[in-house]
Amino acid sequence: MTLLDGKKISDQIKDEIAAEVAGMIRRGEKVPHLAAVIVGSDGASLTYVGSKVRACQRIGFESTLKQLPESTTEEELLEVVAELNADSDIDGYIVQLPLPRHIDEQKILLAVNPDKDVDGFHPTNFGKMALELESFISATPYGIMELLRRYNVETSGKHAVVIGRSNIVGRPISILLSQKGEGANATVTLVHSRTRNLPEITRQADIIVSALGVPNFLKSDMVKEGVVVVDVGITRVPDASRERGYYICGDVDFEGVSKKASFITPVPGGVGPMTIAMLLKNTLLARQRHRTRT
Repeated sequence: MTLLDGKKISDQIKDEIAAEVAGMIRRGEKVPHLAAVIVGSDGASLTYVGSKVRACQRIGFESTLKQLPESTTEEELLEVVAELNADSDIDGYIVQLPLPRHIDEQKILLAVNPDKDVDGFHPTNFGKMALELESFISATPYGIMELLRRYNVETSGKHAVVIGRSNIVGRPISILLSQKGEGANATVTLVHSRTRNLPEITRQADIIVSALGVPNFLKSDMVKEGVVVVDVGITRVPDASRERGYYICGDVDFEGVSKKASFITPVPGGVGPMTIAMLLKNTLLARQRHRTRT
């Protein structure tokens, strides 16, 4: 069994980006600038955004963090989005999800300029990705594809089963795996909460990507020997016996499934670091695109 070490690969990608940024500085060019907007004080979101800011500092990006109170109205947030769209100094930005319930997430994401949508959530970018046109690919699916590629995991002709149909992970990764080109060409089955005989389907899979958000959902009796498993799930499970009061758990019963898997991601340390790395890669791409247009 080989561990798909997202932390190691993400560090390699950050080093590659840092080298490009160093070259930009030597040439007197503007370095990429990533902004992040967070509304409220959700612990997981604050931790995630904080790690993005630290990653920017490490590789030489400029970064801006706009932290807004929980009471921020939808109209006020739309004004912030409009300001970021108009700010030529900002190459890309993200609006951290989830947003408070009184704010329509879809309305906010639709307001983001697709040319600065480094999260790859805007329908324009999703549609271009599906058509295999140049776009910003959603950072988590992008990270999964890059992780498989760098570990030389064979995908061509393989049966890939994706568990979960979210627009952020499940749907885009199912499209990317089925596309033509290096690191793709898989035959993909997308399963979800209404799928009948789900374990029968997962047992046929050469590759499983689980993005369900249910702790320890995928058990060893649901997979075959030699399967490649990518665990996207990351759930905080309450545990009073631990110092933090919780522990992080993925969708996959790692202890059992790892005994059968040929490749498997850990949680944490698998897909999470790759998501941040590919967000940075998207921001670098945004800077390069903006430079060619000016």
